[in-house]
Amino acid sequence: LIDLVQSGGGSVQPGGSLTLSCQASARTRNHYSMAWFRQSPGRDREGIALIDGGRNLIYADSVRDRFTLFQDNARTNLTLQMTNLKPDDSAMYYCAASLWSSVPNPLEAREWAYWGQGVQVTVSS
Repeated sequence: LIDLVQSGGGSVQPGGSLTLSCQASARTRNHYSMAWFRQSPGRDREGIALIDGGRNLIYADSVRDRFTLFQDNARTNLTLQMTNLKPDDSAMYYCAASLWSSVPNPLEAREWAYWGQGVQVTVSS
């Protein structure tokens, strides 16, 4: 019911900034939830930021105060603005969506049914 297409990503030096975008095409009138996850080699997919159907924002401790979510009024575009990037932020970043307006265990990947194709973010000097 929800198709997600990501853009952005790339390489940046430590302390730099990048912006990721996720465009949703949803065949539902529900106020669904959207999120960003990331995964680096050998590690589980980690939820880092989300906005639920009520437009409530949740950030993981690892990115709070450095990453900011923006969603347009139509709820079709989700942007992740990343600042003060660190080498540990290097990962594949995935956009996700759920038909739930309020997702149980929202930072757990298993709770999300729809996924974007992923984009690479590399932070290195």
